[in-house]
Parts: sequence; C-alpha cells; structure tokens
Amino acid sequence: MKRRGFLKAAGVVGGASLLKPEMIFASPSQSAAYFDLHPFVAAHPEAVFIKITNVSDKTATAEKVATGRQLARELFVTSDTSGIPTTHKIAIKPNLTCLGGAMSVDRMGVVTDGDFVEGVIEGMKETTGLAGNQFYLREGNHLGDAYCPANEAIEWYQPMADRTGAHLLDFDSGRMMKDVALLNLKEGTEVIYRDVPNGVIFTRIGYVAPINAPDAWNVNISKFKAHGMGITLCCKNWQGTNVNPWLHYCESLSQLNRGKAKAFVALLNPTFSQNVTTLHAQHLAAGVPRWDRPGTDWSSGWGMEGWSQKTLDNLSASSHGLCIIEGIYGRDGNWMDGPHDGKSQDFMSNVVVFGRNPVKVDIIGHWLAGHEPGNFGLFHSARDRGLTNVINPREIQLYAWENGQPVRRQLESFTRTPLVTYYMQKDYNGGTETKWHMLDQEFDYGPPTAVAEDQSGRPSSYVLGQNYPNPFNASTMIEFRLPEPGNARIEVFNAQGQLIDVLVDGWHAAGAHMVPWNASQKASGTYFYRFLTAGFQETRKMLLVR
Repeated sequence: MKRRGFLKAAGVVGGASLLKPEMIFASPSQSAAYFDLHPFVAAHPEAVFIKITNVSDKTATAEKVATGRQLARELFVTSDTSGIPTTHKIAIKPNLTCLGGAMSVDRMGVVTDGDFVEGVIEGMKETTGLAGNQFYLREGNHLGDAYCPANEAIEWYQPMADRTGAHLLDFDSGRMMKDVALLNLKEGTEVIYRDVPNGVIFTRIGYVAPINAPDAWNVNISKFKAHGMGITLCCKNWQGTNVNPWLHYCESLSQLNRGKAKAFVALLNPTFSQNVTTLHAQHLAAGVPRWDRPGTDWSSGWGMEGWSQKTLDNLSASSHGLCIIEGIYGRDGNWMDGPHDGKSQDFMSNVVVFGRNPVKVDIIGHWLAGHEPGNFGLFHSARDRGLTNVINPREIQLYAWENGQPVRRQLESFTRTPLVTYYMQKDYNGGTETKWHMLDQEFDYGPPTAVAEDQSGRPSSYVLGQNYPNPFNASTMIEFRLPEPGNARIEVFNAQGQLIDVLVDGWHAAGAHMVPWNASQKASGTYFYRFLTAGFQETRKMLLVR
C-alpha cells in the first residue's frame, strides 16, 4: 500500500468497569501516601488511549518536553487511602538499544525520545511529589559486547538523567555481557529474578534491577518504529529489561543452551524446542500470516514462533504499570538502513499511544503503522496464553485523550503513518514482495465471541456511576455505560430541581464514557445529575464544597 494511499478508517467496541471513586485530582502534594493513574485509565486495563500531539519537528526540544510533562500531569493522581505507595521506585524502560555509532540527529528515531521522557519524569514529580532519585532508567541490551563497546544512547540520556535526578543504568557492562553474568550479579540490587508461570521456553528470568522489584512500579516507554522484527513497540521493548543471557531474543533457538552457564540452562524449559514446534504447527493450521516462511533460523516461521514465546514468557513474568508508545515521530526501515536511498527515515506521526495492557497497546500501534495484522503471530500466541482476549484492533476499546480526558473514538478516526520493514518478506513459494514492505495483509478475524465481549468489559446494562471526586471543588467527572449504541443525555439540576446544565446529548457507541462537569461558577451545595437514554433513566446526587 502506498504511503499517500492511507486513509482514515473505523471500528466500534465496548466499555468497562466504573472508575475508582476514592482517587482525587489533587495539586502536587509531598504528603500524599499514594499515587495512581487517572481513575478512568486505572479502572479500564482493557482500553487503549491515543493522544494526538502537535510537535513541529523532532528537534523541537521544548515542545517534546512539554508534551511529556502535560501527559504525566494529566495521567497521575494522588490519594491518602490507596494506590501505589509514594515510597516506591519508578522503573522506566525506554528503548535505549545501542546504536553502534555516535548519537546524532539522524539517529534519534532509533530510540525513545529523551526529551519526551524528561517531560514524563518532571510531570510525575510535579503531580505525585516523587523525588528525582526515585526514577530509574534501565536498558539491558548491547552493553559492552564486540558489536557495541559503548552504548551512545545511554550517553545521550545522561544529561537528561542529571537534570531530572533520575538514576541511569551504570552497571559494569562487561560483566553483564558474559555468559556467567547471572552467577555474578547481586540479587535485589543488580538483578531481580521472576518465575515464569507456565513458561514455554523460560521457567525463570533475570531482570535489570529495580525492574519487577516488589517496591518498584514499571513504566514501559517504547518507540514507534520499524525493525527487523516488525514494528517494535512495547512488547519487544520489554525484552531489554533482561540481563544477559536472557536478552538475546533474536538468536536461533538452537543457540539457547549452547555455551551458556549451567545455571542458565537449568532455567530453560527442557521441552522448549518441542513446545515451539507444537505451537508453530497449531498456528500454521490457524492461518497465521507469514508463519509458513520456511527454515529454522530466527527469521523463519518456526523461529518467529520461538521469538514470540520468549517475548510472552517475559511479559507473563512481569508487572505492567503503564505502557506507552512514543510516536511524536516514527521511523521506518531498520535502524539506519531503509528504502530512502539506502537509509531509514523519520516521519512526524505525532501520536502517543498508552494503556495498561502491552499487547493491546501494540495491536493499536501496529495498526497505526500500517501493519495489519502486523506482528500477528505474537498477538495470536498472546491470546492463546491469556495476555489478551482479542486480536482484532476493532474490538479494542479505543479512546482519544483530549484535554486530559478520554473520549470514545472509532479506530478509523485516527490517521495511519505507514512504516516499512523487511520483516518476514514474502520471497518464498513464488512470492515477489520487495524487501521494504508493510504487512498490511488481510486476515479473517471471525465474528466477535461472547467471551471476548464479556472480557473486554462490554456492559450488560445501562449504568450511571457516582461522580468522583465527591464531594468536589470546582470540577468532577461522571462515567456512564451503554450496552449498545444509542443516544445518551446527562443533565445537571440544582437543589431546587431546576435544569442548569446539559453535559452530553447525542449518539454514543456502546461501552464506557466519561464526561466532566466544571462547576467553578456555581455555588456550594447539593446538585443532582440524571442519565437519560431510550427506556432508561437514573439520577444521582453530588456535593460541591468550596
């Protein structure tokens, strides 16, 4: 599909559970005991959100910092009763894969933008009261090996880490890259071990501390870019949280237990090769695109099955606080190589995609990059393993993030930025696909299943939630849910029963919706709000306190 041929397209999905009423939107507070995500985001782990940014150029530092800062200020709230303790560490995983050369403007699109990450850290500090030294930036890939004797991306991030007070990875990289690294690293301070529930390939994985530590909250900030493994995004970015030798995800499965430390081999599922063969056969039968690519190396269908299962083992063993795709600008090609006179190219895509489920965030990210089904074998396996209940991007609850609030949108209302890759080229069985291409390949998702609808949070009845916060000062939020598309109207009355405001009145998709009410010009007192739709109405009370 040609770049200019991309049009906006669409899909409607359902909603989810009501927001947590105890969270409050507070001014930055040093004394708050807990912080959490915006109540709607926290209560809807099945949803994905897209913020359209307005950055003029990839070198516009101030604009990128402001974008990250504003998003963080909108996304985080504080509480005295529940959430994530403000004593926790914030373990951030940007994409900081080694570039193998000096950091420059033409290399920026290879890694997560540091200015955006700086803004996120500063916004979190302002909103939650966290200190700079509670933030840990981590990357386990390509440190101190022959390919990359020094990670210039880490060096590029260092001034930002100094400004924010964040701690940037400074482990003894040479020691980490040896096969016996896991025998030398200190558990708890250098490496965190996590068991893999029902691991296909790994039974236990080592993570760069403090990622996955009991007192850490994980934040995955990936880059919107193409790669030899497709469109990388959150699932692949999380591979870099591992210490050696787990982090070698792109190697052939036959290399897994060759020359490794005995302790590492003992943490492999002894039947991993057989497991991959069985799963690959199942997915071939299910018609997973490109999984018929012959061979047994990493770029074959069988090899990609192995890569997918390693990636899903990693996700299964991890906790996911927030997953972000930084797409202020996106890169196609593969690192520095691509179809533009032999080079890659960056495009001002101006999107930031986020949510709590890394697989669902990536499904939307792949669609935005012009790849449907994209890295479909990974998503298909993720559904098999219970890490997502849907693989069709049109079945994912999608919201535009506008002025700090979620607004239900159809998938095709967002503009796609096609990013080409050489991933799984159709150059076999008579195929003549060019090296640089998109996997914009049709797939029959089949009808939505009842299980998928239930797990995605589609409400079975009309619901009007209690406003929050309540009591409130100046503004509050109201969530309502529709089991099917239809007209919805939210009215506000004063204590005398007089209609004083209409917050929404029009057609809405099935699912969860949220509407704010700004009462800054209203007097303190009791107010009522009413939800009206075909054959249903409900009224609740709220209290404005100055």
